Amino acid sequence: MMRLTDLREILHYVPRFRDRVFVIAIDGEIVASENFSNIMLDIALMRSLRVGVVLVHGASYQIRQLAARLNVSPSSFDGIGITDGPTLELATLAANRVTQQMLVGLAAVDLSGAASNAVVAHPAGILQGIDHQWTGRVERIDASMLGVLLKNDIVPVLAPLACDGENHTFRLNSDSLAVELARTLGAVKLIYLAASQGVYRNGELLRHLSVEEAEHMLKNLRSELSGDVLSKLEQAVLAAKGGVERVHIIDGRVQEGLLAEVFSNEGIGTLLHTNEYQAIRPATKKDIWAVYALLQKGMENDELLLRSRHDVERQIDDFFVYEIDNQLIGCAALHLYPDDEKAELASLLVSPRAENQGVGIKLMHYAEVQARAMGATELFCLSTQAVNFFVHKGGFRLGSPDDLPDARREVYERSGRRSQVLRKSL
Repeated sequence: MMRLTDLREILHYVPRFRDRVFVIAIDGEIVASENFSNIMLDIALMRSLRVGVVLVHGASYQIRQLAARLNVSPSSFDGIGITDGPTLELATLAANRVTQQMLVGLAAVDLSGAASNAVVAHPAGILQGIDHQWTGRVERIDASMLGVLLKNDIVPVLAPLACDGENHTFRLNSDSLAVELARTLGAVKLIYLAASQGVYRNGELLRHLSVEEAEHMLKNLRSELSGDVLSKLEQAVLAAKGGVERVHIIDGRVQEGLLAEVFSNEGIGTLLHTNEYQAIRPATKKDIWAVYALLQKGMENDELLLRSRHDVERQIDDFFVYEIDNQLIGCAALHLYPDDEKAELASLLVSPRAENQGVGIKLMHYAEVQARAMGATELFCLSTQAVNFFVHKGGFRLGSPDDLPDARREVYERSGRRSQVLRKSL
C-alpha cells in the first residue's frame, strides 16, 4: 500500500517531469518476466502525469529461446557482434514477437502504442578486419514522427531493428539505440530495465555514479562488471556526455521498482549523473527549516546537542548542505576558532534514506577543504555515537577536552554530555 509520504515524494517530482520525455529500454528477459504487467502499470501512471514515454526493447533473451527451439546457432545474440543472414531472420522474428507483446501490454493498461520505423540505419561495416554483415548502427532518427505520436498520447515502441531506406534491414543493439533516441529527443531520463540490480563494486551496489567514476570503472575495473551491466554502463556514459541528464540502470524484476527509481531520491538501482546532480553548497536562510528538521532526528536519538530552530537560524551561515535533485539529504556545520587556528566539524547528519551512500564522508571532506582554506591547521569534532565513523572513515584520532579551544571547552563542560573529542591535523 502506498504511504502518504510516498505520494508526497511523487508529487515533488511531477512539475519537473511534466511534458518531458523518458526513454525506457526494456531487456527482452524483462518483457518475458512476471513483472512486465506491473511495469506497464507504472508507465500508465507516468503518462497520467503527462510524462512522455518512448519504449525500446531488446530481444536477445527471445533469440536464445527461439534458437534453442529450432536447434540453430546464431552468429551473435546482442546486436553487437556479427549478424549473418540466418541470424537476421531469427532476430527479426524474435523482435517482432516482443514488439507485439509490448503493444498488447500497453493496451492492457488502456494506453495506445505504435511500432515505428522512425530509425534509419546503416551497416556497421568492417570492424577490426571483420565484416559484421547485417549488424547496423543508427544513422538518424525521425524525431518529428516520434513527436507527433507523443503529442497524440501514443507511446512509440522501437525494436532493435531498422532499415536503410533501400529495402535492407539491420540488427541494432537496443542499449545503443536507446542512447541515440534519448539524445535526439532531448530526454531528461534514460532508464535501463535489466535483469540485474545495477552496478556493483566490491560486492556493494553503487547508488550514484558520476561520469568520471563510471569511466574509471570501465578503464580500471572492467573485469568486475558483468557483460550486460558493462554494455549499459558504457552506453550510460555516452548518453550523459551527449546531454541526457540522468541515466538509470535498475532491476526490471522488482515490483514498482520503476516508480521507486524515478520518483524518489534513493531509488533501487544505479544512477549515472553529471556533476550537477548532487552538490554540497553553503546553507541559506531558505534552508533553515529543512536543516532543523534533519537535526531533530539526531537530537531525538541523542546524537546531537539539543538546540532550537532559533539556534539554527543564528548559525545558518556556518552550515553547508548536501542536495540530490534539489532535496536536502545531509548537512553539517563548520565553526571557526581563528585564534587557535582550529575549526569544529559539527552537526553532521544524513537523512536515514540516504545512509550508507557516502554522503557523510563527502560532507566531512568538504569541511576539511573549507577549514584548510580558512587557515585552520586542525579540525576537531565531538561525538557520542559515531566515534568509529570519524576514526575509520575520516582519519581522526582520539583527543581530550584539553585539546578544545577555551570557548568550546566551556560549552563542553556545561553540556554534561561527556562526548569524545576527536582531532585531525590539516
